[in-house]
Amino acid sequence: MPVSFGPVSFGPVSFGATSTAAQVINGVDLRGRRAVVTGGASGIGVATARTLALAGASVTLAVRDLTAGHRVATEIGHGVVVAPLDLADQASVRRFATDWTGPLHILVNNAGVMATPETRTPQGWELQFATNHLGHFTLALGLHDALAAAGNARVVSVSSVGHINGDVTFDDLMFNHRAYDPWAAYSQSKTANVLFAVEAAKRWAPDHIAVNALNPGRIASTALGRHLAAPPASFDPSGTTGVSVKDIEQGAATSVLLAASPLVEGVTGRYFEDCQEAVPYVPGVRRGVAAYALDRERAARLWQISTDLVTAASRLG
Repeated sequence: MPVSFGPVSFGPVSFGATSTAAQVINGVDLRGRRAVVTGGASGIGVATARTLALAGASVTLAVRDLTAGHRVATEIGHGVVVAPLDLADQASVRRFATDWTGPLHILVNNAGVMATPETRTPQGWELQFATNHLGHFTLALGLHDALAAAGNARVVSVSSVGHINGDVTFDDLMFNHRAYDPWAAYSQSKTANVLFAVEAAKRWAPDHIAVNALNPGRIASTALGRHLAAPPASFDPSGTTGVSVKDIEQGAATSVLLAASPLVEGVTGRYFEDCQEAVPYVPGVRRGVAAYALDRERAARLWQISTDLVTAASRLG
């Protein structure tokens, strides 16, 4: 089935900010399909993995904390398995992709870190960019053939409304020449998640792989924001103009919609929030998608830079 970059129409069915993961997948049979959920041992990753498994998918939790992963797998049941994956460690990412055998129908790039203290990987990469973007970039490329073999596979890139707070700074991706700001680094990595979806959608359309990004909403009950007591005012919702505040099951809904719902069959290269394609960002309204995050020239540029970075890293082992 050819993929489409056109607008999304849900017909008579409508989901929104309060929809849950179970609701958007109701009636969908995923038996015979295989799924990988990164960060599937906590937060919305657990809800995403559980929902896909209950619908019949064979789910792999790709996690750094194996103890937590096995605990969640036991709680979910339904044959969920666990595999080690440290997105900040390129060697770990390559091992995961190399060890994977057979087709892969669904890849949910869910894991992430937010507003961490300044930290560098062994390559000298800023941790948030390395984890949120480059780790998932290497993973998706490494699993490309498995996705292509599945036929009509889907890749889901979990971004954030935080992307509207900052574009990718191409001339200083790693904060080597500017003062480190944890929230600027986070925003850049989340914009990169959207740009990845835009370029992957274009490149992988002939392989019938749909790639979309999303904002899950603000889910205060997860551990994502554990590094800071509170976000700055620019990251806080403000009444009806703010990002939707959700519980975990609601936060997983848009990921599950893009991963498995027939309502978005063939849709690719888009950014969603509240289970709908997002409207353009309007300054002062904390929702929508920034124009720079969907810019195809910027997406292609980031892809090339990312390829160069991970290729160089692979040569060093």
